[in-house]
Amino acid sequence: MIRLHDTAAGELLPLSPREPGKVSMYVCGPTVYGPPHLGHGRFSLVFDVLRRYLEWSGNDVTYVSNITDIDDKILDRATREGRPWTEVTEHYEQVWWQAMDAIGVKRPDHAPHATDYVAQMIAFVADLVDQGRAYVTADGVYLSVDEVAGYGLLAHQSLEDMVAGGGEREIVGGSHKRHPADFALWKFAKAGEPSWPAPWGDGRPGWHTECVVMSLDLLGEDFDIHGGGIDLAFPHHENERAQAVATGRNFARRWVHNGFVEVGGEKMSKSLGNFTDLLDLIDDHDPRAYRLLVLQAHYRSPVEVTTRTVEEAEAALARLDAMARRSVDVPDAEPDPEQIAAFVAAMDDDLGTPKAMAQVFGLVTRVNTLLDAGDRDGAAPLVAAVLAILGALGLDLRDPSAEPVPDDVAALASARDAARAERDWATADALRDELVSLGWTVEDAAAGTIVRRA
Repeated sequence: MIRLHDTAAGELLPLSPREPGKVSMYVCGPTVYGPPHLGHGRFSLVFDVLRRYLEWSGNDVTYVSNITDIDDKILDRATREGRPWTEVTEHYEQVWWQAMDAIGVKRPDHAPHATDYVAQMIAFVADLVDQGRAYVTADGVYLSVDEVAGYGLLAHQSLEDMVAGGGEREIVGGSHKRHPADFALWKFAKAGEPSWPAPWGDGRPGWHTECVVMSLDLLGEDFDIHGGGIDLAFPHHENERAQAVATGRNFARRWVHNGFVEVGGEKMSKSLGNFTDLLDLIDDHDPRAYRLLVLQAHYRSPVEVTTRTVEEAEAALARLDAMARRSVDVPDAEPDPEQIAAFVAAMDDDLGTPKAMAQVFGLVTRVNTLLDAGDRDGAAPLVAAVLAILGALGLDLRDPSAEPVPDDVAALASARDAARAERDWATADALRDELVSLGWTVEDAAAGTIVRRA
């Protein structure tokens, strides 16, 4: 079974699912108030790869990723633009799924909306208030972190060592809090804001309460993996964990976090103003390039995304696609078992995708060497291994047979095949040059001329 770095423990631990053969995952999804940037794309790809690998390994995976559709930033945008907050969330949720589909991220099994769970959140907060672990102030309901054993586990800090708050989401109501680290479970509504009735006063749930309620409802206690970007470990995930602990519930078994996307050595984020819209990358480059870039970096390490690194990934993709085109007439075969074993060893060691991708490109070199020598049978199990590994990682290769070729181009390719069959090399070369001048690349295969868009 795979070993993953557990943020709470600070070390690699075996996954050890709650139910053998079944894995339950909760990954914090988007707050839908703007288009996704590359940081959002990275966490989505990292956990998509983990999910796909666990499924490829024979596990039944239940994958939950939420939609935060009520939040201060949503309301701020709606006010600035003079439109209903629901219109903002509906629009940017569509944008989110458009981006996820484009980069090949599988849809979650469940994508709960925070606004659909408000009744359960009110009951959850009421339980904390009744137990004396939460208290009501002039602007909302707060969790008393003094009541939570081990608060600060994910930050690896004691409560005494922590600074006040933990982000702009906790600043509101700071003067009402008993302890600087206490955080809002329920926010009383301001004039004109959306609200729901609650025993303490009309308002809306706090961000941290949304995720803990949705994850426990859909996955139950003691679920296997809670994931997200490292910036969520504290305060968001710590505050989720604190609420579960305060109510006596077992929460996530493993905490898995990916590293930042960086630009010039800085974290990419909207607040820093250096984010790149994921849709821009998709429009300007092969969307698969971003998945490859993410795969070539270890998920816990920073990754730098620039025009240069994306173009390098596109060039690497071209090598993979070229191997796929050369291998169209290679006999079917079972993947080389030694290669599959090496892939499993790399992935089971904390999702070692960089090592797995290095293995893939080494195999591509070997395949090309064998094909150059005319050894299609020798290449077959290696080709099958490459395809199996890339399939497990969610990286699709382009099928030349799926790309439509215009009739006039197909006619030129057929004429070239006829010329080659007659050993009329001059005509064959002239036809190749004509195809290239029309914007097509030309490759020779045993089945005949293969053409694709340059």
